[in-house]
Formats: sequence, C-alpha cells, structure tokens
Amino acid sequence: MKPPPPVRLQVSSPADTALVDGGTVEVRGRVSPARAEVRVQGRRARVTGGAFSAVVSLAQGPNVIDVAATARKRSAAMTAFRVTREQRVAVPDLAGVGLDDAQRALAGRGLRLETERGGGFLDPLVPSGLAVCEQEPAAGADVRRGTTVHAVVARAC
Repeated sequence: MKPPPPVRLQVSSPADTALVDGGTVEVRGRVSPARAEVRVQGRRARVTGGAFSAVVSLAQGPNVIDVAATARKRSAAMTAFRVTREQRVAVPDLAGVGLDDAQRALAGRGLRLETERGGGFLDPLVPSGLAVCEQEPAAGADVRRGTTVHAVVARAC
C-alpha cells in the first residue's frame, strides 16, 4: 500500500523579503489537503477550502514568520520567510540649529546630514558659526531611517 502524499503548503503573500510600513501583515496561501491544519507563528490560521489566512504582528525591523501545516496520516509541511517592518522617523526641525547640533539630532534618529553652503557675499564676515537655514525633507516629514536630510547652512540666514 502506497503512503498518502505529504501535506502541500504554499504561501502566496507576503513575498519573502517584503518591506511593509504597518505593525501587522496578513499571511495568505493554500494548503492541500483542504482540511489540513495551518499554524502561523504557532497560532492556528483560518482555513477555508484549502485557502488559509492569518494576521501577524510585526516588530520594528526584520521579522521571520514560520508557517506549518499538518494533516492526519501525512507528513507535515513547513516554511519560513522574512518580512521587514520599515522603521520610519519624523525629521526634526533644524531651522536655526548649529551645524554640530543638527548632525547630532539627525544621527540620534538614524538620519544623515548633507550640507550645502548658503548665505550671501558678506556671510563669511558674520562672527557666528554655521546654522541651518533650509532643509529638505521638511520638519515633521515621516521618512525611513537612513534617509539623508539636505540642509543649506550659513552664518546668517
């Protein structure tokens, strides 16, 4: 007598190495036999007619999601894939902030600073240090960690 075939498991979404913004992701796929039990991250998933789905909470950064399917008298099937929850931060307001302080404020949020010298013809004669006059992206913008903030700096704005 031939043994029954193993459980077949296919995850259709999200794709391996997917990048997402939200705190949860819906895992979907198909399983055969249609009455197999599916567990995503150890929790039972909803299975209807061989289609399964489950909502998974994500931590900031990379996450590994495991999926397992079992059925009576059949070998189990398992898979795992990676989903990264992008870390987004608000850009601080740098207007009037000294160059060193602006660099520290951005570094503390995982952002980079790129500067361009501004100011008029007499700017080198002003006795104060360099400060930020303009920035892009604007203060309060929600950006990915690692984003470069472009700033125009001068002694007098």
